[in-house]
Amino acid sequence: MKQIKSKSNKLQLTRRSFMISTISGSLVMGFGGLLPSTSARAELSARKFSPAVWFEMDQNGTTLINIAKAEMGQHVGTALGRIVAEELGVNWSDVKIKHVDTDAKWGYMITGGSWSVFTSFTALSQAGAAGRSVLLNEGARLLGEAAGDCVTGNSLVSCGSKSISYARIVQTGNIDRVFTADELAAMPVKAAKDRQLLGKPTPALDIPEKSTGTARYGIDAGIEGMVYARPLIPPTRYGSVVKSVDDAAAKQVSGYLGYEIISDPSDLIQGWVSVLATTQWGAIKAADAVTVDWQAGPTASVSEDDILAEGERLVLQDDSGALFVNEGDFSQAADSAQQQLDALYRTSSALHFTLEPMNSVAEFRDGQWHIHTGNQWQSLILPFLATALEVPEDQIVIHQYYLGGGFGRRLFGDYIVPAVLTAKALGKPVKMVFTRPDDSRFDCLRSPSVSRFRACLDDNGQLTGIDHAAAAGWPTLTMAPGFIAPGVDGTGQVDGFSINGADHWYTIPNHRVRAINNDLAQKTFLPGWLRAVGPGWITWGTESFMDEVAHSTGRDPIEFRLALLDGAGKNAGTAPNSVGGAKRLAHVLQQVKSQSGWGKALAENEGMGVATGFGQERNMPTWIACVARVKVDPDRGKIIVTDLYYSIYCGTVIDPDGALAQAESAALWGVSLALHENTRINNGQVADTNLDSYTPLRMADMPELHIDFVESGEFPVGLGEPPLSVVAPAIGNAIYSATGVRLRDLPMSGNSIKTAL
Repeated sequence: MKQIKSKSNKLQLTRRSFMISTISGSLVMGFGGLLPSTSARAELSARKFSPAVWFEMDQNGTTLINIAKAEMGQHVGTALGRIVAEELGVNWSDVKIKHVDTDAKWGYMITGGSWSVFTSFTALSQAGAAGRSVLLNEGARLLGEAAGDCVTGNSLVSCGSKSISYARIVQTGNIDRVFTADELAAMPVKAAKDRQLLGKPTPALDIPEKSTGTARYGIDAGIEGMVYARPLIPPTRYGSVVKSVDDAAAKQVSGYLGYEIISDPSDLIQGWVSVLATTQWGAIKAADAVTVDWQAGPTASVSEDDILAEGERLVLQDDSGALFVNEGDFSQAADSAQQQLDALYRTSSALHFTLEPMNSVAEFRDGQWHIHTGNQWQSLILPFLATALEVPEDQIVIHQYYLGGGFGRRLFGDYIVPAVLTAKALGKPVKMVFTRPDDSRFDCLRSPSVSRFRACLDDNGQLTGIDHAAAAGWPTLTMAPGFIAPGVDGTGQVDGFSINGADHWYTIPNHRVRAINNDLAQKTFLPGWLRAVGPGWITWGTESFMDEVAHSTGRDPIEFRLALLDGAGKNAGTAPNSVGGAKRLAHVLQQVKSQSGWGKALAENEGMGVATGFGQERNMPTWIACVARVKVDPDRGKIIVTDLYYSIYCGTVIDPDGALAQAESAALWGVSLALHENTRINNGQVADTNLDSYTPLRMADMPELHIDFVESGEFPVGLGEPPLSVVAPAIGNAIYSATGVRLRDLPMSGNSIKTAL
């Protein structure tokens, strides 16, 4: 497949000025040009906003906050809106949100990696504070008072016994103010003790329409005159060619309109046929009746075992891959070691299975392509769409809808391409909806992986070095090559999203990590980002192996970890994101030890296991510690997770209800991936295409969740994914505690315990 690069492949923020002005009866606030303008009114009137921060207060005092993030159940608009409302000093009941399209004025658009609050907090806080300062000064002027004698809050400017509403200021004031980037950076934001909204429970703004059924998801989109399409997925992701199509039987289906063989200049879609009908059900039935003769691609015989075997071959080579971490001298540590441990950890292919299958509506109108869908990373797919349609990016607009599940699958909008190409070929608007099997076969699955660990211990049983080599298919290599980085020694390539988590916060004198691309996986399917991304499978190996090392030295696993979390050197952390460094991780580990009753006597075949984590990247460390309590029935091979205990430090909790929901959902998906979810690659394709054979966690298997957040006023960091990564190793370590059996493959199988025992 072609590697398509454009300005959209890298997130680029510029030092823009912030402008506030009364325009046509509203107070408009937004980022503007690179150079300070003499008139905010002139530039804001032209609606040139970027990056992704703009809000408007009308004459009634209602503040509309535009959200350039995807809503997929995490209430992101509420979280971001709270940040603005807190600093702006408005009543929460006066706030509305709107999810925007991909017009360039909104800047770079991505919702993933637990980045939304983390990357937006500073800009939104400063912008809200700038708006507050302007309202305060104008309100004081209208009241005839000194600004220093006035305060803001509850959508009012108050000066002693006198006050004026924000609405009145908008109606009668005359504001035209530009803040330079430096002035904005120096803008005083509220101290944690003065916050009125952040950290307080609140109803999410998207709940009413979701509850009443008026919320619009991508699958709800429709355009007058459109036809329906269903794709026929080829036998291999790459290299399949349509030899012939027999639609004789499909002609008996009511509403059948024919088919299109898709030709894609971007090479994302290879060997596809699009079946058309006047209704969605007609498209489904007609596609079932169409027979396609394909020449399969070169990976038609590849299996899951082939990919894992290749991964094992790669991690056993000392010179494969590129260095991600290279601290000290592991080779020297190995030469002088008194004892060495060696282990392989593996994970199987895993699918997304979003509740809402992939879908999009495509229409060419007035010289522009209009796409209606839900997507997480609009800025990523735009250059691919432009290549496929052979038009400039500015001729494409993606209209954003709610997502019925994202989980990383909708980070890449490849599912839009067949819809737009079908619409282009047909000359009519097209709505393409994937069935569940179509969706599964076209999924950007989480690649199978193999990690090899080696540990060195001295004659006192002290850990002196760890070597870690991890091989998998790399999502970023194909979908976002601009994010691929060189190795730490300047050679080779590293996909951080496939190795993050290996650069942990334990102090180890000699630590080496190699990131290895499994080229066979890369050629067989399109590797994708699944919730928790790299740490979702990397942490399975790192924290399980850390337990192995602890037990080999006869030390308690928590005490062993605490001794390594000394905050020395690079692990000291830096402000504002990682204040406290490894000491923060030690703190949550101590807390979860107490919370879980670690060390207490348990019944036979019961055990507790621990794991720590820190978010997707080191510079966004959501400190996590988890203890799992399990029961194992060795005769039936049944693994029961009874409890998960969490201590989470994520800085300021913007929305407590949303934060808890994020942690709970991540924890449960962690259990699902640990014990239940996997598919296999058979003959170059996924074996499981529906939920009859792909069996995620069921309600009967849910554990009790005990989740504590550390109270803090520090900088907020990401929360949507980190709680997932620690679950599998905590469960695996608990199984070892209960049975003495060390499981090294995900998902963990009760049959493996029976065999080992």
